[in-house]
Amino acid sequence: MVSSLYPRMPGRHGSRYHECVSGAKAIRIPLLDLRAQYETIRAEVEQAVRGVFESQQFILGPDVAALEQEVAEYCGVSHAIGCGSGTDALLLALRALDIGPGDEVLTTPFTFFATAGAIANVGARPVFADIDPATFNLDPAQARAVLDSHPRVRALLPVHLYGLCADMDPLLEMARERGIPVIEDAAQAIGAEYRGRRAGSMGSIGCFSFFPTKNLGGAGEGGILTTNDGRLAARLRALRVHGSRVRYFHDEVGTNSRLDTLQAAVLRVKLRHLESWTARRIQLAGLYREKLAALGGPVMPPPLPPYPARHVFHQFVIRAPERDRLRERLSARGIGSEIYYPLPLHRQKCFAWLGYPEGSFPESERAAREVLALPIYPEMSSSSIEEICSVIGRFYSASS
Repeated sequence: MVSSLYPRMPGRHGSRYHECVSGAKAIRIPLLDLRAQYETIRAEVEQAVRGVFESQQFILGPDVAALEQEVAEYCGVSHAIGCGSGTDALLLALRALDIGPGDEVLTTPFTFFATAGAIANVGARPVFADIDPATFNLDPAQARAVLDSHPRVRALLPVHLYGLCADMDPLLEMARERGIPVIEDAAQAIGAEYRGRRAGSMGSIGCFSFFPTKNLGGAGEGGILTTNDGRLAARLRALRVHGSRVRYFHDEVGTNSRLDTLQAAVLRVKLRHLESWTARRIQLAGLYREKLAALGGPVMPPPLPPYPARHVFHQFVIRAPERDRLRERLSARGIGSEIYYPLPLHRQKCFAWLGYPEGSFPESERAAREVLALPIYPEMSSSSIEEICSVIGRFYSASS
């Protein structure tokens, strides 16, 4: 899915495209350029897709099994189970862990909607703790305080936002103390690492999205779950096919959430390139940091995490005073950007029933007012980053 402007891409499933503001120039530096990526792998993708059509095995075909094995190896886990989307991955994980009505699940209010939406959709109640302003991820100290006052929490669901793993060791320890599982929402973080461990390998289950805009994105919807627990893996495989382990015999009510073979074939091609793409993202993020620091102005990227981590920069996000005016200036200069996310989940209308007033999570609310994602993708030129930072510098110089 590609736009000649720049994609509007909420972290997991967005598919609309943001129009240029009235009178603005055409976008020359998009937030993401999927056409540029496709041109580098066109022959490989077309060969893989032809192979699926020649086999006529479109549902859970051999490419799905091969992708599952390759993703398991990449993430450092024993099992990977393909499914229909990143949202489905969350739903299946919650179902496999028997989370349902009467239960509470602790997560962050600063993430894409599907994280809390999946909790609500299994009949459980989302319970929020605020973020660490340095990482945008769940703050372990805040999480512990919430856990102490919510005895019905049956699972922790941290999000590895923007491609950076949450501070997992304290969260895992809290979960062990209470005998509850940890589900990693790693939709934006394939290949990210925390203290040498890959995203999706630390909790009971990891959940990934293959939405086209992800670092590893398909040609449509797709997702995958990771686990080291063979029993959970078997249950997840059954749940994705209507709860069936033997065809036409159903031990429980599952759903239809199978990864298409066409998607798996495309993803297998892209997975071969993922490490080089990630290395380029990290390089570009370093250049952003260098150029923004040289400006000496009010805009700076968030500090590096206070723990050993490999950030894979699904998004490169700054905190920006006068953010909305800056975004208009970037658009007027033909530069794409996006806000992830403009309204924290506890302030969404559909979650008013949770009873969180404004001010409940000040760091999440501050981030929603300040964050701005700048273009970052492997095919992007260094000169584009220099131009973006120059526009930012001139904007704040004129405003001072």
